[in-house]
Amino acid sequence: MSEPTTIAVDQFLAHPPIKVWRALTDSDLLARWLMSNDFTPVQGHRFTFRTDPRPGQGFDGVVHCEVLEIDPPRRLRWAWRGGRLDTVVTWTLAPEGRGTRLFLEHSGFDPDDPVQRRTFTLLDGGWRSHVWRRLEGILAAAAG
Repeated sequence: MSEPTTIAVDQFLAHPPIKVWRALTDSDLLARWLMSNDFTPVQGHRFTFRTDPRPGQGFDGVVHCEVLEIDPPRRLRWAWRGGRLDTVVTWTLAPEGRGTRLFLEHSGFDPDDPVQRRTFTLLDGGWRSHVWRRLEGILAAAAG
């Protein structure tokens, strides 16, 4: 069996796609559930996420990103580069009943790089647990 190169998660959110889209594309809301940033929802825009450095993993706490694709309110892709990572994060929103099925794909991990394998494991757990809980909390608290 080969090592995984892509994190894939999907979650039902009991909020309409436009509200979920806003949480993904409003810099202030994004900072509240993911990381501080200077994001603007414009294709080609380069931005950064900032978090705590992890020197033992060669990560200075800055994720360099670029909006690769934006198709409101259905799809958002950005390059995600930090430490030894050069990956892509894709968000896909699908209406489902009175809510939204949100798909996350974080791809491009090198399974031959031990640091990237550890980072994959950490991010996989993070995307699946506390990130989704924080997003849910922001959606529940946000108006409209």
